[in-house]
Amino acid sequence: MVFSTPVFLFGFLTWILLIYYLVPVRFRNGVLLLGSLLFYFWGERMYTIIMLLSTGIDYVHGRLVSGFREKEQMKKARAAVASSMIFNLGLLFFFKYWDFLAASLQSAGIFFLPVLGIHLPIGISFFTFQTMSYTIDVYRGEAEAQRSIVNFGTFVTLFPQLIAGPIIKYKEIGEQINNRKPNIDQFSAGVSVFMIGMAKKLLIANNVGQLWEVFRDMPVSDLSFAGAWLGVLAYTFQIYFDFSGYSDMASGLGRMFGFTFPMNFNYPYMAGSITDFWRRWHISLSGWFREYLYIPLGGNRCSKPRWLFNLLVVWAATGLWHGASWNFLLWGLYFWVLLVTEKLFLGKYLSRLPAFFHQMYTLVLVMIGWTIFAIEDFGKLGQYLKVMSGCSGASFSDSMFLYYLSDYGLVLLAAAAASVPVGKNMFMRLPQRCRNLVSPVLTALALLICTAYLVGGTYNPFLYFRF
Repeated sequence: MVFSTPVFLFGFLTWILLIYYLVPVRFRNGVLLLGSLLFYFWGERMYTIIMLLSTGIDYVHGRLVSGFREKEQMKKARAAVASSMIFNLGLLFFFKYWDFLAASLQSAGIFFLPVLGIHLPIGISFFTFQTMSYTIDVYRGEAEAQRSIVNFGTFVTLFPQLIAGPIIKYKEIGEQINNRKPNIDQFSAGVSVFMIGMAKKLLIANNVGQLWEVFRDMPVSDLSFAGAWLGVLAYTFQIYFDFSGYSDMASGLGRMFGFTFPMNFNYPYMAGSITDFWRRWHISLSGWFREYLYIPLGGNRCSKPRWLFNLLVVWAATGLWHGASWNFLLWGLYFWVLLVTEKLFLGKYLSRLPAFFHQMYTLVLVMIGWTIFAIEDFGKLGQYLKVMSGCSGASFSDSMFLYYLSDYGLVLLAAAAASVPVGKNMFMRLPQRCRNLVSPVLTALALLICTAYLVGGTYNPFLYFRF
């Protein structure tokens, strides 16, 4: 079930909110658990069993780790953590990477692994990371083991962020799972945030996404230099407003049920370096890898060769986390090279330049990265990058570029304006009384316009569902 559909907005969400607030407080986690399982079952049917299995096994592992720690049996506690990690990583590998590995080996003439045609369960990359971090945090003493299987199941299956994040650590919302007190101000703020995310998704991401598909599907020989960059610009906006829109909707839904989720995006296209970009983009994922992979490997408190290796492992893992395809690995390694280059010498030279040049440098390199991310076929990727570099002999501009630029000019300008906090800052400068009056009006207007798009539109993908 997708948030940006009438069946979710006027069916599922309406009923679960109604039931949630009608039942006694002690039953609300049970309502959320059952509702979240129904939400997942709507799209995955029998694969819901995988989620139930993951929930049960990690619940047991958390209790085991906690029990061994209390008895100071740390070897057994570490073994329980290792068992949990093997289960979660094994689950993720089988469903996400088995066919990729088998097909890669077969293309090299090695046939001992069969290609099984495995369907990838939606959101598996997100909920396996969440449950894996739970047992690690219990072992570290940073979170208490959850004694209620219903409460733990609520954490794992929580439908607002279940299928596309943000990745939430148990230690961040464990207390909220056990004890939260929703109020009308939090609920109304949640509705506003949800509608901001919905508008990002439907009004910007979907429109620029159609522009990207025009240039992506066009024969590379027909592309002009300007057309190739226009297509990538459209994808740059699509992936940001698609994913940040989903994160806003998740955060808004969380507030409606009394939860506060951590920020997942902070205007990443304003970044002044690649390092800064990754402090602003998909914050929950980069934070997860930093805490559970980079630092345990040694972080930067080691020799330079070891530090380079640690970063290499993290960025290779980041690339492959996004998908079982070689272009995702290449994308991760591309950012590894950029980050290492900045940290070793380029960063100090960038700091001497005006902010505008920092941002343009970052944006161009990020756009090249999104090209690698978006085009899985290496042959076409190489040709597309060649056109973007101006080395292909393609014309600088053509009538197709001018046509689509004029046709999508307004939505591209809207996307550019929404990528920076100008509108937010203007709104926050209004007196509190004005904000209280304007906010519900804007929310209602966004709901009206988005509903019209939902009824009349057919193009409505969520890019991060496949990750």
